[in-house]
Amino acid sequence: MMYEDMKSRVEDVVDSGKVETEYITCDQFRGVFDLWTQKFTRQEHPTIIQQVLQNSETDMDDSGKYIMPNLIYVSREKSKVSPHHFKAGALNTLLRVSGVMTNSPVILTLDCDMYSNDPTTPVRALCYLTDPKIKSGLGFVQFPQKFQGVSKNDIYACEYKRLFDINMIGFDGLMGPNHVGTGCFFNRRVFYGPPSNMISAEIDELNPSRIADKSIEAKDVLGLAHKVAGCSYEYNTNWGSKMGFRYGSLVEDYYTGYMLHCEGWRSVFCSPKRAAFCGDVPKSLIDVVSQQKRWAIGLLEISISRYSPLTYGVKSMGLLVGVGYCQYAFWAFWSIPLIVYGVLPQLALLYGVSVFPKSSDPWFWLYISLFLGAYGQDLLDFVLEGGTYGGWWNDQRMWMIRGFTSFFFGSIEFTLKTLNLSTHGFNLTSKANGDDEQGKRYEKEIFDFGPPSSMFLPLTAAAIVNFFAFVWGTYGFFIWGERLVLELMLVSFAAVNCLPVYEAMMLRKDAGKLPKRVSLSAGILTFALIVSGYLFLK
Repeated sequence: MMYEDMKSRVEDVVDSGKVETEYITCDQFRGVFDLWTQKFTRQEHPTIIQQVLQNSETDMDDSGKYIMPNLIYVSREKSKVSPHHFKAGALNTLLRVSGVMTNSPVILTLDCDMYSNDPTTPVRALCYLTDPKIKSGLGFVQFPQKFQGVSKNDIYACEYKRLFDINMIGFDGLMGPNHVGTGCFFNRRVFYGPPSNMISAEIDELNPSRIADKSIEAKDVLGLAHKVAGCSYEYNTNWGSKMGFRYGSLVEDYYTGYMLHCEGWRSVFCSPKRAAFCGDVPKSLIDVVSQQKRWAIGLLEISISRYSPLTYGVKSMGLLVGVGYCQYAFWAFWSIPLIVYGVLPQLALLYGVSVFPKSSDPWFWLYISLFLGAYGQDLLDFVLEGGTYGGWWNDQRMWMIRGFTSFFFGSIEFTLKTLNLSTHGFNLTSKANGDDEQGKRYEKEIFDFGPPSSMFLPLTAAAIVNFFAFVWGTYGFFIWGERLVLELMLVSFAAVNCLPVYEAMMLRKDAGKLPKRVSLSAGILTFALIVSGYLFLK
């Protein structure tokens, strides 16, 4: 009954676009809601800071035994004439406001779609952060991202086992893991320069060693909190460059963790059996590849800059750590070999042109051994980390899909942005579970392509090319014999990986099928590729 009443009130507010007076039971909240005017928009609004709960006997839990912690609502000032720096800017605002009001030495960053799954997690983090042997140089403790409601074999490979588990263990043996955007306990001091050379804040109230000795309700404290949350506060300061979360990339988490390691800070990877935090995963392919396209763009912003891990990173952290960061920074460039191997041998097979050694050639076995060795090691790493064989198959398939979608379009958008031909912004990834049919498809591990998107054109065209090459190659095998065995094996492997695309194109009628517009456009692109192959290969 209470839930239905709350749901009804929320829906009424959303429909009316304002909070009616009958829903406001507290005078202090009424003053906050009065700030919402007709001129109040997402891009233009004043600072709002409101204490919701106070760490005192006035706010107890339902049992009446425990005092609730401080809970403060913060909405930073926004203006169309001032850059807000997306998530990094919001986090820096929270750093300053919390510094003015409480200045806690430990900070937890947690995404809005994640929740605590283990109440002992803060204790685990504090064991590291207060350890006298390492605390002077320890910047943060990173917990792996874990997810709820993941399909049996993780159809979209959203658990990112290599990113959040396997590679983290390797980094932990060097300078420690990188920051992954959520589930991270920071030492506040880490945001104020290298361990041996602290950068003083522009006002004493923001220095990390200060002990807050005033009530958070004091007028001067609230006034200063509003000031540091202003959109013009960061002008002519070190925020975003040498202090706080770093600006200049859409992947502020990777960039910030990377720069902290370059400054000499170390980190710790803590991965208990019980997940510390859990979150949701995207349920459609378009949401998955859109998220990864943003990552690809942000990583290129770092890799093609003066702070590239290949140069600045290797110089600052050493070869091993620098190369470790490079494997992420140059993610988008994987689209080049993936597209080449996904299209060129197939076109060659259609015209009977050999690009690999024939089966009687000793070099034939080198290709076979490299393929089996690479995939065998990949499978072993995945399964040893608790993955399933089906999950590994989906993971390697999604790697190829990213090459034709996220990595490819991320490279294009970054290039256009660099040439000042377009701009890109920070797009949130949808993880909503409101579509029951979409949820059912996800549970059954059926690909959901979502609305029409140009991002699926290269993928669909490559799938069609592989289909024709497989059919023609199977027929031609009896004519060409051993000459095109490797080409046919590669095409067969690619065609099997493309089965969900073929099904979505020709067999399915549900809302998650591949849109006809994409299929027709991909057909035209396929025709152009085959004609081009004829001109260059014949």
